[in-house]
Amino acid sequence: MKIFNTLTRQKEELKTIEDGKVKIYACGPTVYNFIHIGNARPLCVFDVLRRFLEYSGYEVRFVQNFTDIDDKIIKRANEEGLTYKQVSEKYIEEFWKDVNGMNIREATVHPKATENIDEIINIVSSLIDKGYAYEVDGDVYFSPSKFNEYGKLSHQPLEELEAGARIMVGEKKREPMDFALWKSAKPGEPYWDSPWGHGRPGWHIECSAMVRRYLGETIDIHCGGQDLIFPHHENEIAQSECCNGVPFAKYWMHNGYINVDNVKMSKSLGNFFTVREVAEKYGYEPIRFLMISSHYRSPINYSVDIIEQCKASLTRLYTCRDSIDFALKNAADGNAEPELMEMFDKRRKQFVDALNDDLNTADAIAAVFELVRDINSNVLAKNANKGSLEAAASVFDELCSVLGLVYNRDTESSLDSEVEALIEKRTAARKEKNWVEADRIRDELKNMGIVLEDTPQGVKWHKE
Repeated sequence: MKIFNTLTRQKEELKTIEDGKVKIYACGPTVYNFIHIGNARPLCVFDVLRRFLEYSGYEVRFVQNFTDIDDKIIKRANEEGLTYKQVSEKYIEEFWKDVNGMNIREATVHPKATENIDEIINIVSSLIDKGYAYEVDGDVYFSPSKFNEYGKLSHQPLEELEAGARIMVGEKKREPMDFALWKSAKPGEPYWDSPWGHGRPGWHIECSAMVRRYLGETIDIHCGGQDLIFPHHENEIAQSECCNGVPFAKYWMHNGYINVDNVKMSKSLGNFFTVREVAEKYGYEPIRFLMISSHYRSPINYSVDIIEQCKASLTRLYTCRDSIDFALKNAADGNAEPELMEMFDKRRKQFVDALNDDLNTADAIAAVFELVRDINSNVLAKNANKGSLEAAASVFDELCSVLGLVYNRDTESSLDSEVEALIEKRTAARKEKNWVEADRIRDELKNMGIVLEDTPQGVKWHKE
């Protein structure tokens, strides 16, 4: 597999993996609100990365954190009359509802910043001892000027980065680019004991601590949104490499931005949508489909028309898979036809080649839809035998599983006993040529959201 490494700005073969085990860290949410559709993109994209690596035979250890102490969390807690912990736990619970809805697999570990205070303090102490950080009145700052390679991820020299930096009122740092590793507690704020007094960790240091604790000093892949390249990931590298003396991450993968109606999503512009808001109107699976429908490094556009197109595309997939199941009920016995197996292998290779090329999910999805076309034309339309239909179902499920799509089949396909009885009654009425009764039942089912389709193989149904 080749991936575009932000660190080197080129595609590189994933070849430094030891013993077939891949260590991945993905930056998680700050839990003070519902996740928005911008958060959904890295969640969905890097879930596919993990699935594909496992599909390819790797053993993946995937860590994604929760930032559960932060200025925004404290602000929300004060607004709602809650503790910071009540706020963070509330939105972690809401996070799980959304990620489960989008069929995102749980990470190997989901650590919280507040569960790793000791590790954070150990790293900060080490950075002070080595001369990379300093303490002022209970605050501890890191000095990027002490790290010769600062800026290597964002590909900007320190001098250019400094040009846009400044020291805010109340800050005690020595240089504009210095950033906080530990913040002294303000009155009324939550705090932890440390060698520098009561305080709490800065944002950047928590990821360095959790990477080291749960994955080790050097990891294989670090993931996140493009907006995190600077300063967050740049600062992670500086902290970790100065503390540990070894490379922090071998590969860096960053997904592109999301636009809303062709304008960059922003709270200030009022074009900001949470996953929950979109899911309540369109469902979760169209959101997942949208997030992986374009190459992960390209910007994607969210609009009502586009999410409706995603719904229509998913309907095509569900219709194909349900049609296979329907055909299997009356299919003749027999082994899968060799020419069909060859066709399926061709689509599988097309799919794998796409994902091996820098996780090109857009081309992988195209391969799945070409498979659907092949199944419709060469399997379903020709009344293929049972072995061929089972092979079609198997390759369809295999590829969709890697993408995490078509995961609501049990829900979508279940008819309750009342509907099933009505379909049987309609079938009986047709056999008796009681067309009035048959049409009446058909209309009744339609009012229930069930659409019937009479085929030579029997009655097919689907939900409107």
